[in-house]
Amino acid sequence: MLAKRECRRGELSTRPLPSDPGAHNRGMSSAPDSLGRFLTLADTAETLNVPLSQAYALVRTGELPAIKVGASGHWRVETTVLEAYIESKYEESRRQALWNQSDYANIPEISGDRFL
Repeated sequence: MLAKRECRRGELSTRPLPSDPGAHNRGMSSAPDSLGRFLTLADTAETLNVPLSQAYALVRTGELPAIKVGASGHWRVETTVLEAYIESKYEESRRQALWNQSDYANIPEISGDRFL
């Protein structure tokens, strides 16, 4: 027979929650800075430092791949996909900067400028 534990006033009768609230969202790795395999749109927006509506628009248009999970269909973005998206934006910016520095950027027919 199990002995009944007496609880003193103000003492919790259950174990306290983990001090790390994101511990349940971790993947296979137990690294403390790991965010987990999937991010919510709110987490994604925070990572990109954009409003939630803009993160939703990126997912809705397909620019940022995501999946719907659960019965209510909440969007989730895989961490590796978000990292790849960020890297592709850096590459896009780098190429645009190189293009702007090139001699071809001054030719109206190539750069998209129109003659009037």
